[in-house]
Formats: sequence, structure tokens, C-alpha cells
Amino acid sequence: MTEMTDDNDVKQPADSAAPAQSSTTSTTSTTPTTPTTSTTPTTSGQPAAPASAAPTATSVPVQAAKLATGDETVAGGLATLASVDTAVPDEASAFMDMRDPMVSADGHRPTTAELIRLGVGFTISAVACAIPWVALSTIILPRVFELINPDTKVAMLGLVNAIGSIAALLANIVFGTLSDLTRSRFGKRTPWIVAGGLVTGASIGLISIVNNEAVIVTLWCCAQIGYNMMLAPYVATMSDRVPDKVRGTISGFYGAGIAIGQTLGSFVGALLLARGSSGIFSAWMMGMGIFGLCGIFVVAVWPRERGNKTEVRAPITAKSVVMSFRPPRHAPDFYYALAGRTLMMGGYWMINTYQLYIAQDYIYAGDPNATKKAAALIASMAIVTLIVSLVAAVTAGPITDRLGMRKLPVAFASCLFAVGSLMPLLFRSPVGMYLFAGIAGLGYGIYNAIDQALNVAVLPNPKEAGKDLGILNLANTLSTVIGSLLTSAVVLIVKSALGTTQAPVQAYAFVFVVAICIVLVAAFLITRIRNVR
Repeated sequence: MTEMTDDNDVKQPADSAAPAQSSTTSTTSTTPTTPTTSTTPTTSGQPAAPASAAPTATSVPVQAAKLATGDETVAGGLATLASVDTAVPDEASAFMDMRDPMVSADGHRPTTAELIRLGVGFTISAVACAIPWVALSTIILPRVFELINPDTKVAMLGLVNAIGSIAALLANIVFGTLSDLTRSRFGKRTPWIVAGGLVTGASIGLISIVNNEAVIVTLWCCAQIGYNMMLAPYVATMSDRVPDKVRGTISGFYGAGIAIGQTLGSFVGALLLARGSSGIFSAWMMGMGIFGLCGIFVVAVWPRERGNKTEVRAPITAKSVVMSFRPPRHAPDFYYALAGRTLMMGGYWMINTYQLYIAQDYIYAGDPNATKKAAALIASMAIVTLIVSLVAAVTAGPITDRLGMRKLPVAFASCLFAVGSLMPLLFRSPVGMYLFAGIAGLGYGIYNAIDQALNVAVLPNPKEAGKDLGILNLANTLSTVIGSLLTSAVVLIVKSALGTTQAPVQAYAFVFVVAICIVLVAAFLITRIRNVR
């Protein structure tokens, strides 16, 4: 008769092991036994948990191990567990993920050349998209509304950002999920990336020929939809195809691209603004050309995505489509990351979306040449931000990869941004704005370098990366809504309290105070993440 030995070297007959199973688990013994729960102590001193059904040689865990390793020994080891009364871990559990860290989630081990192509594609496309987007959304579009009606410029900018962000919010989830479900010879991400770029470019190009607020708002919403049609599967590619081992580094270069592009966007937008109406038209044309070509460019630089027409997919029904949009459950880290990014970026956009008005009406209030001086100040700030953001973004990713940390650097970066936002309050002058550009720019560069890697680390199910990253990327759109509405609300409240029609200096002082508060709350929420260092 076979005997088993527990951790205390107490031997029991094999038949006595049967009670350790659940009452619904049958045994091979022909003699009925009374189902009970074993209380044999484990090494931790706690009673052993009831065991689940053991695998056979043909069960999924055994075959998965055999396919993954090509080793009969490993598969045989799992098969041997079939004769042992012990719980078998779920091979799909994130806690039991034993993949090679240099193998991506799609099962491919990329070569060094492929990793370089992925990194180059992420970096260059991030720069290319950020330049026109920031130039248009923070400088050119506000100027267009100011030219149409100076008295409603703040309200209109808040309105277009709020409505556009709602459109972007829905588009991010919808197209992220649709890309998860797509099966084609071009893969599941490539078609949406290319199509999204074309839609964005066409929408931005049409804005250049209209001068009606309602039409501008409508076309801007179409541009937001197209941009997020491209962005959702684009970001999901980092989860699909970039191995864990180098994800922080590539995320760092991607963050560097965003930081560089956003900084250059402010610089380019300020230069085009100084050229008057011809510069504004050129800005819209720049956006049309860059976005129209960006999707095509990035899929050409990346290693070609493998076709997935034969990939198994559950039958698509109305119920399955609705369920595919369901947010993840029992994933508190996921929601801490979502809330933290939303608030951090909300504080960022409170200031940067309105930087033209802040420079004109706060720093150069009452100056007859405020617009020209504001454009020059923004261009100079962009150079400062470019330098510190580039250094931070390029170094932060590799350093955090080496340290194996994501959470604490992201929280630190948020606090650094808050310190930078304090500078214009202490020094209402160009010096204060330069300090803001340097300190907050450094924090934002670190943040961008690491945050995307943190987002991937908190994903509860890699198989639904497109949908879940789409939800996390809601932070990009929700933050625009929050930033625009909060700044608009603060300015309108102060204007009403002082009985003026123009935004007073005090209004923008309160904008900085509110931005600092929500960014610090964001840092606190990030520290609440438990399963990522």
C-alpha cells in the first residue's frame, strides 16, 4: 500500500488521503469513505486547503507545459501530480506566469533587430504625433476661438475639449476592444492603426477651411475619434509584442518621444502663431499630413504583425460583444493606476491647455504686446522642457528596469510636477514660468518614461490588453475633460466673483493651486498599488 509523508514525516495510508479532497471529488477506492477536510498542518502552521482535481497526462496544464517547453520531463512531472493528492495551480493565473521574460505575450521571442525596430517605431511615432497635437490643441485652436469671439474663448475651449474627450473616451474603449476581436492576415492591430491615422488627418485638414464654432467642434471630435482609433491598438502593441524584460526601456523611449514631441509642439505652435493667419493654416496642414502618414509609417517600421486569421475566437454574439466591453473586476491596482493617471494628467492639462492664456493674462497682464511676448515665452519654455524631459525620459526607463520598480518613481514624478507648478505662484514673472518648465518638465519626463510600463504591469488579463489598456487610456481623455473643465470653472467663478468680463490675474493663480492639489492626490493613489514595486 502506497504511503505519503507530510512535512512532519507522519506516514498515513493512501486511503486516508481521500478525506483531504472535496466532498464532490471521487476517489479510486471502492470502499465508501466519509468526506472530511484534512487538518494536517503545513509548514506554515495552517491547515491545508482542500485540493482541487489533479491533472491527467492529457489535461490542459500538462499539454501546455509540454508545448511551452518541448520537454517531456516537465510534462511528465505535471502528469505525476495526478497520482498525488495536491492542489494544482492554474496555469492561466498571473501569479503563476513562468514565461521567459524575453518572450512577448504573443509567444514570440523578438531578435535584437526587432526590438530596435519596435523601439524606433514607438519613439518616432510618439514624437511625430505629439508635435501637431500639442501645437493645435494648446496654441492654434485657442487662438482660433479667440479670433472668432474673445469674450467666449475660455468657455469654447473648455467645451470643445469636454465634448471631444467624451468622443475620444468612447472611441478608445470601442476600438481597443474591436482590435482584440479582429482576425485578419494583417493581424489585429495594424488595420486600426492605419485607418485611425487617415481619419485623424482628414478631420484636421477640414478644420482649416471652416470658421464656424459648431463645425470646428464637430470636426475636432472626429479627429479625436480617429486619433483614439489609432492610439488604442498602438498602445496595446506594447503589451502584445514587447517582452517584460525590456518593456521599461522601450516604454522609456516611448515616453521620451512624447515628452520631446509635446515640447516641440509648443515650440512649433508658438512659431506658427507668430506668423498670423498663414501660420495657423500651415499648422492645420501640418497636422493633416503627419497624422495621415503616421499610422502607415509606424506599421512599416515595426516588424510586420503576424496574421491571426486562424487564431481561436469565441463566437461573436450580442452578449459576447457587450461583455467584451466590461471593465475588469477584482483588480484594485488597475483602478488605482487609472485614477492616478487621470488626476495627474488632469493637473498637467489644467496648465498646458491654457498656457497661451496664462502667459497673456497672468504673466503679461496689461501689456499691449502680451500675445507676442507670450508666444516668445512659450517657445523659450519649450526649449527648457525639451532638455530636462529628454534626459529624464531616456534615463528613467533603464534605471527602473534595473531596479525593478515602477510605482514609486511614478509617484515621485507626480510630486516633482507639483513642486514645479508652485513656481509661477511664488514668482509671477517669466522666471517663474521657466522654473515651472524645468522642474515640472523633469517630473513629467520621468512620469511619461515609466507610467506606460506601470499600466501594463497592472493589467489583470493580457488576453484583453487592447480593451483594458483602452480603459487605462481613458485617463488621457478624462484628464483633458477634467483639466479643461476645472480651469474653465475656476476662471468663470473668479470672473463672476469680481464682476469682470476678462479673466483676472487671480483666476490663474487659483488654477495653479487646484492643479497642485489634484496632482498630489494622484501621487497618493499610485502609492496604493500593492502588487507592483
